[in-house]
Amino acid sequence: MYKSHTVGVVIPAYNEEGFIGDVIDSLPEFVDQVFVIDDCSTDDTWTEIKEYVDAEVQQAGVTGDSAEQIMVADGAGTTVSESQSFLDKRIVPVRHQTNGGRGAAVQTGYELALMSGMDAVAVLDGDGQMDPGILDKILDPVVDGEADYAKGNRLISRNHCAQMSNWRLFGNALLTMLTKIASGHWKMRDPQNGYTAISATALEQLSLTDLFDDYGFLNDILIHLDANGMTVQDVPMEALYGDESSGIRYGSFVPKLSMLLLSGYFWRLKRKYFGRD
Repeated sequence: MYKSHTVGVVIPAYNEEGFIGDVIDSLPEFVDQVFVIDDCSTDDTWTEIKEYVDAEVQQAGVTGDSAEQIMVADGAGTTVSESQSFLDKRIVPVRHQTNGGRGAAVQTGYELALMSGMDAVAVLDGDGQMDPGILDKILDPVVDGEADYAKGNRLISRNHCAQMSNWRLFGNALLTMLTKIASGHWKMRDPQNGYTAISATALEQLSLTDLFDDYGFLNDILIHLDANGMTVQDVPMEALYGDESSGIRYGSFVPKLSMLLLSGYFWRLKRKYFGRD
């Protein structure tokens, strides 16, 4: 627990072989449950996850087949097994049978965290770009009641974004401006930052199945949060990059996301100011 709040961490993963085990292993001890969602990777990510879980089971001296912990989902919005015994474990591994996108993986993790009764749910990618050592800082605005949703911000200063290429900076700055307009969160920056935390109360008010499944999920959830009268707070963090490669291709991603933000902007105005129906 962290500050008397149970904490769940969702780790969406797609082709993160060589990274995912280290990310799980580096999580702080105060994390109550970890929901590792393999979005139908084409490399050995799932094998690495299973090997890690097997090792955890053996170390804990638990008898029985560790496969009992493995839940196979079929994409975003899946109704998980009626048997919730697998949620009794600290590490809950899940594999989508089809690739649904980063947003779909996060949605599955959110659903499981709500089923487990977590008070606050963080999201930390499986590629090692997000420092688990600052997880407490990401959680603080949520558990302290200062915001419904907290997210990292790598654009707070030149030092924080020193490792970002000029192309990344340009794309992120452009999407920041467009997302501010679409979401109404005018003090927010770095909307593509996936290091986030949200309260269970806020999650329960959102319709997860209505959110965008792919990388636009981060922008879409900001729109839905404002439409439901929820607050967002940025947390300064440094940009970290290693041998991993980004799945975002800004040349095609920016135009596609711009259309999503345009439709989201009008949806938000209609819902917020002209009634919920």
